Amino acid sequence: MKKIEAIIKPFKLEDVKEALASLGVEGMTVTEVKGFGRQKGHTEIYRGSEYTVDFLPKIKIEVVLSDAQANGAVEAIIKAAKTGKIGDGKVFVSAIEDAIRIRTEERGEQAV
Repeated sequence: MKKIEAIIKPFKLEDVKEALASLGVEGMTVTEVKGFGRQKGHTEIYRGSEYTVDFLPKIKIEVVLSDAQANGAVEAIIKAAKTGKIGDGKVFVSAIEDAIRIRTEERGEQAV
């Protein structure tokens, strides 16, 4: 099993959700987060004063999938989230050792 974590721009959430749904992905966790990468934020002027916005609003999507689904899901996320501009985000893929559904105590891929 693989865990896919994607940090994307907030307005791309619906596109990514639809792309994953078209692959048969049934569940995901979505969190509103703030952060910055290479762009290091930006400066804005508010009421005549300049200030730095370090942490930009982003969306974090977490999905746990079978190994067979993982590559397709990563490609779908990249295609749906890409704008070609700085700050599009990142995708992280990590191995999941085990998963347990609390209600039924199913383990492994059956729990996902």
